[in-house]
Amino acid sequence: MKKIIFPILLFFFSLNILAQQNREKIKTLKISFITEKLDLTEQEAQKFWPIYNNYYNVTSKIRHEDIRSIRHEIRRNINTLTDKRAKDLITKLNKAESTLHEQRMELSTKLLKIIPPKKVILLKMAEDDFKRKMLERFKNKGYQKRGGK
Repeated sequence: MKKIIFPILLFFFSLNILAQQNREKIKTLKISFITEKLDLTEQEAQKFWPIYNNYYNVTSKIRHEDIRSIRHEIRRNINTLTDKRAKDLITKLNKAESTLHEQRMELSTKLLKIIPPKKVILLKMAEDDFKRKMLERFKNKGYQKRGGK
């Protein structure tokens, strides 16, 4: 039994490390992409990045821990959920999504104090473009793995 458990634990530990490395790689690509699109001055960048990084860390925790755990519970228990538990999960999910919205509004308010409004809009556009490019990239990888060109 011990001979089986150790390789399984090692496998899951390796997957976790790979996932963290992938998240860091994506974060680095996103920073580079945003930097290029916003064309921040040195003074703007010094004030912008601490605020944006804090926003990113807070919202990533909400998305990757809070919302993911709620959705996981829903998927795992969808056939046995009581109405009361389903309502509780909806309330928790709505609260997490509301918190994400509040964080976005707070980010805009803070950024308007340090960069021009046009660059705040460009940030939103850059984030959307980055997401779109990443989705296309993952879609194309899946297509290539299935034997496409």
